[in-house]
Formats: sequence, C-alpha cells, structure tokens
Amino acid sequence: MTELLGLSTFDITLLAIICFAAGIVRGFAGFALSALVMASAATIISPITLIPVLWFLEMAASLQMAGGGWRDANRTIAILLVIGNFIGWPIGLSLTTSLPTDTSTLIALCIILALAALQLARLRIPGLATRPGTLISGIVAGIAAGVAHVGGMVVALYVLSQNQPAKMMRGTLVVYLFLASFGSFLFLMYFEVMTWLAAIRGLVFAPVAMLGVFVGSKFFSPKWEPYYRPFCLSLLMFLASLGLIRLAF
Repeated sequence: MTELLGLSTFDITLLAIICFAAGIVRGFAGFALSALVMASAATIISPITLIPVLWFLEMAASLQMAGGGWRDANRTIAILLVIGNFIGWPIGLSLTTSLPTDTSTLIALCIILALAALQLARLRIPGLATRPGTLISGIVAGIAAGVAHVGGMVVALYVLSQNQPAKMMRGTLVVYLFLASFGSFLFLMYFEVMTWLAAIRGLVFAPVAMLGVFVGSKFFSPKWEPYYRPFCLSLLMFLASLGLIRLAF
C-alpha cells in the first residue's frame, strides 16, 4: 500500500483519520471537507498534489448527499454559483501550478484561515444577495478552489448574506459542490494536475471520507447549528494556524 500511494504508513494512517474526521464535518455542516483536509495535510502533501485527491473526496461526498441537497436547494442560486465557479477555476489553477510548493501551501493555509475568520465573525456583505453578487461569489469560489480546493468556504460565506432557511442554504451548498465537481475535473485534466497517483490516492481515501459523511449526516439538525458551526470554524482556524507554524519551522 505504501508503494502504491507513495506515502509512508504513518502518513497513510494520518490521512485516513483526517479524511474520516473531515467527512463527519461535511456530513452535518454541508461544507469544509476539503478545507479541513487541506489545513491538516498541506504540510504532508503539497496543495497542487492534494487538490485532485480532494476532488475525489468531494465528488464522493456530493454523490452521497446530492439527493436531499437537490430537494432542499435554491437551484437558481446554485447554478449561478457554478457558472462563476467555472470562470474562476482556471485562474486559481494557473496560479497554483506556477508557484513553488512552499508558497502555494502558505497561500492555501492563509486563505483557509481568512475565510474561517470571516465566517466566524458572521460578516454579511449585502451586495452578495443579488444575481451579480452571486456570480462574483462563484468566480471567487472558483479561484479559491483552484488554489486550495476551498471554494465551498467562499460559498458558505456567501450563504451568510442570504436570509434563507438553514436547510435550504445547506442544500444549495451541497448542489453547488456536486455540479462544480464536473467542470473542475476537466480543468484538472487540462492543467495535467489529475495524475494516476492522485486518482489512486483519491479512490483509496474517498470511502473513508464517505463513511465520515454518513456518520456526520446523522448528527445534522438545524437546532444545533449555532453550536457546531463556530466549533468547526474555530477548528479550521486552529489547524490552518498550526500548518503555518509547521511551515515556518
């Protein structure tokens, strides 16, 4: 297994634990799978190598949650976000593929830290609650996805600006992540980021994340949202900060 994945036994075990824990969060929060894995594993695997692995994890989680998400979502908002996402993805990937590993890791961790802090502060940007604002949010999400595969966090920040029921916006986020995955695969292939090694790693760790999603989905309840969301965002900030410290030393 170590030769197949190109990782040590310790790294494989650690990544499996990270993927399972991140899957649990994705299951009840509807986002943060990629962000948690990136924040925790960016110093183990470089972001440009990790991004295609995260594609498999997100696709597996999205397939698992797509049914309920499609039923609850505001599909007009989801489609506008996806259109913007397709514009932003190649911009983000072109930046990531042209940067040194340490620099791309630094940028990815800083993006996660900033987005988590903004969400924790519950920053609301009124202009986002419009069609142009939705499209712009999608573009920014695409860029963030191309750099660190954390487009879902940008969309989650957009969700805060909407006066919509939590269940509807969670469903919108799930549908966005599902539809965006199809276009992002083409970009990953075009930029030659989706390699056989990345595909093997993704297929190995996806079932672990799916198990976590299944467990986490059993915990989802709107009444608990005021408690688990701040916890998840604080955890993201802690992990991103820890990654930055490890990167510095």
